[in-house]
Amino acid sequence: MNIWPAIDLRNGKCVRLQQGDYSRETVFGDDPVAIAHRWISEGAEQLHLVDLDGAREGHWANRTAVQAVVSAVDVPCQLGGGIRDEETITELFEIGVARVVIGTKALKDPDWFRDICRKYPGRIVLGIDARDGCVATDGWLETSTISAIDLAQQFRDEPVAAIVYTDIAKDGMLAGPNLSAMGKMKQASVFPVVASGGVTTTDDVRQLARLQLDGCIIGRTLYEGQLELSDALTAAREAS
Repeated sequence: MNIWPAIDLRNGKCVRLQQGDYSRETVFGDDPVAIAHRWISEGAEQLHLVDLDGAREGHWANRTAVQAVVSAVDVPCQLGGGIRDEETITELFEIGVARVVIGTKALKDPDWFRDICRKYPGRIVLGIDARDGCVATDGWLETSTISAIDLAQQFRDEPVAAIVYTDIAKDGMLAGPNLSAMGKMKQASVFPVVASGGVTTTDDVRQLARLQLDGCIIGRTLYEGQLELSDALTAAREAS
């Protein structure tokens, strides 16, 4: 199981939100490149970047920070948040982003999402953010009536790289992941599934690996020093 340290960007700084609430923000650093180098020095083999401003505003916002991180590291970076047009996707690939995560646009314009997946096979990640099992969009400010599993199965025949599945209620709360929801998504999906939200301890990592999740994104617990990245990497290897 792959471990993806998270670098969430807002106004060019590295922050974490609680349950996606922009008013519950903690700033962990104003130099995303330094943070990226830290995770790599501790063993990270890939990084998960989130443009929080872009997610809410509907367009790529943290250009300078994203480009600085991607150009400074030699590990694959995936980026999500506000990616809703092909021009942005092309630009991100040109600056070196390995994969892009698309959520809101996939729900609201599935035909467009299918076309993009076919144009960039294996490089488009379906981002599914769920609140009580239903898909949330627009930086988690809106919640649809579509279930997370239904959205995943809608694209089962497309060359999707992976699913990043986030349980909003757990995100940033340091209370453990929603193992039941993650397990059900893994069973229902034909794609690799990366768990996000609430991963706090080495036991959380082990349990996700035992459920055969393909990866997990870890954020706040790393920044607050409750979990060492090296310990998470060891737990993932031992349990897989």
